[in-house]
Amino acid sequence: MTTSADTGTAPPKSASGRVRGPRKGTDLGQWKVSGRTPLNHNEEFKAEENSLDVKQRILDTYSKTGYASIPTDDVHGRFRWLGLYTQRKQGVAGANTSKLDAESLSDEYFMQRIRLDGGQLSTEQARVVGGVSRDFARGTADVSDRQNIQLHWLPIEDVPEMWERLDSVGLTTTEACGDTPRVFLGSPVAGVEKNAIIDPSEDLAALREEFVGNPEYVNLPRKFKTAITGSPTLDVVHEINDVSFVGVNHPELGPGYDLWVGGALSVSPRLGERLGTFVSRENVVPVWAGVCGIFRDYGYRKQRTKARLKFLLAEWGPEKFRQVLQDEYLGFELPDGPAPERAVGHSDHVGVHEQVDGKRYVGFALTAGRLSGDALVALADAAEAAGSQRIRLTPHQKVLVLDVPEENVDALVAAMKPWGMDAKPSPFRRSTIACTGIEFCKLAFVETKGLAARVIDDMEQRLADVEIPTPISLHINGCPNSCARIQTADIGLKGQYIGEEYVFQVHLGGGLASPDRDEGGLGRTVRGLKITADNLSDYVERVTRTFLRERRPEQSFAEWALSAEEDSLK
Repeated sequence: MTTSADTGTAPPKSASGRVRGPRKGTDLGQWKVSGRTPLNHNEEFKAEENSLDVKQRILDTYSKTGYASIPTDDVHGRFRWLGLYTQRKQGVAGANTSKLDAESLSDEYFMQRIRLDGGQLSTEQARVVGGVSRDFARGTADVSDRQNIQLHWLPIEDVPEMWERLDSVGLTTTEACGDTPRVFLGSPVAGVEKNAIIDPSEDLAALREEFVGNPEYVNLPRKFKTAITGSPTLDVVHEINDVSFVGVNHPELGPGYDLWVGGALSVSPRLGERLGTFVSRENVVPVWAGVCGIFRDYGYRKQRTKARLKFLLAEWGPEKFRQVLQDEYLGFELPDGPAPERAVGHSDHVGVHEQVDGKRYVGFALTAGRLSGDALVALADAAEAAGSQRIRLTPHQKVLVLDVPEENVDALVAAMKPWGMDAKPSPFRRSTIACTGIEFCKLAFVETKGLAARVIDDMEQRLADVEIPTPISLHINGCPNSCARIQTADIGLKGQYIGEEYVFQVHLGGGLASPDRDEGGLGRTVRGLKITADNLSDYVERVTRTFLRERRPEQSFAEWALSAEEDSLK
C-alpha cells in the first residue's frame, strides 16, 4: 500500500483513492480561514514578491554573474515559475537521494520546461526548439506526459538568448513549473477530429490568455493542473487533474463540458470526482477561475505534502465543493449535466486517422518520450514536406502531425522511422512511458528512460511469437511521486532504494477511462514483490505470458490483474 510521506503510515482508502481530509480544528494555512500569515518558508518567499519577477534578475544579473551568485530562494524556488529546475548532479547515487539537501543534489545546470498548452507546436516553433536544443542543451529534448518539451544541461549564462529565441516564435516558459496553473492539457486533435463532441480550441485559448501569468493566480498552495477535451477518446487523462472539462452533449443545452475536480497521484493518489454540473462554453473561464480560486483561498498551505486540491476535496466532498463554487465564486447555479460516455478509440492517437476535412493526422510513438534537437528539426522538415505546419504532443508522450494529404502519409511515416518515431509501433513501444529518472531528476532513485528502451527492445524480441490483443501499458517511475502515472497503468513500476538495493515496487491493473473500462481505477500492489532492473524484462515477459494464458475471452489486462491470484502476478 502507498504510504503517506508526512506520517509514514498508510492513508485510508476512499472510493476514489487513498486520501482523506485533515482533522477538524487543525490550522492548515487556509487564507480564507486563518489569514495569510505564512506558516512555512515556501509561503514566506512567495509572499515577499510575485515570483515571476525573478525573470528580470535572471536577465540582468544572474546570467552575467553566474550560478554561484544566485540566492537559494531564487534558484530552488522562484526559478520554477519560469520553468527552470536545477538538474541532478552527475554521479550522485540514488542511495543519497533522500539523504542530501537540494544544494548537494543539484548540478550547476538547469532543466528548462517549455510550456505547450494543448501540446501545440508549429513546424517553425519545432525547428527553433530543435536549434535551442542543439546550441544550448547538448541535443536533449524530451516529451513529457504533460504535453511539454524538456531540455537539459542549460547553463544560466545561456538562458536569456534561449528565451529570446523561444519568444520570437511565440513560445513561453511562464509558469511551466512552480505553485501556479501549470500547462493546460488539451486534446491534441482539437478541431480536426471526426465525431468530436465539441471543439475546445477557443476555450483552451481563452484559458491561456486569461490566466497564464495572471497575478491573481501566481501564488497557489502548490501546482494546479488543468485539462480540457471534446474528444470521444477521453484523451487528456482527466481523472488525475485538479480541474478537468470533459466534452458532453446535454440533452437540452447541447454540447458543453462535464466538470471534474480534485484528481492527482503522487504518494497519496486520488482520482478526480464529477461535480455533476454542466459547463457551457461561455462559463469555462469563470468556472476555471472559481475552482482555482477555491484552491488558492481554501487550499492547505501549512504542509506541502497536503497542499493539493485533492486533500480539500477529500474533506469537503463534491456537494460542498459545488456549493462553495456557486455561492462564493460564480454567483449563479450551474445546471446538472450528464457524465461522459464510454471512451471510443485509442486516446494516444497513434497511427493514421482521417480528419474532419478529409486530410489525415499521423500519430507517432517515441521511445519513452525521448527526442532530440536533431529529431525535432527533422520532424519539422518532414511535416512541411508532407504539407503540414502543425505538430501536436500528447499526454502519452506521443507526437502527432496534423493536416497531411492522404497521398503524403507514406512518405511522412517513412521519413520519421529513422528518427525513432513510429506510426506502426509494437505494443510495448506504443504503450510504455517513463519519467526523467536519475539521469537528471533530483528526486529519483533509479534510471528510467534507458531502462524503458531496453525493456521495449527485449519485449519486441521475446514476445514476437504472441499476439497481444490490446497494448499493455507499462509505466516506469524513478521515485514514488508518480510523474509517469504508475498507479493508473496496467503495469506500473515505482523505483525505490530499500536495504541497499535498487528495486521497483509493482502496481498492476490500474487505468483511466477507456474502451476497456467505464471509469478509472488505481492498480493493486503485489505484496512482497520487488523487481530489480536486471530482472525487469524477465518479469514483464512472465506476467504478460501468464495473462495471455489465463485470460478469459475479451478480458483486458487490468481486469485480469485485479482478479488474479497473487501467485499469477509474481
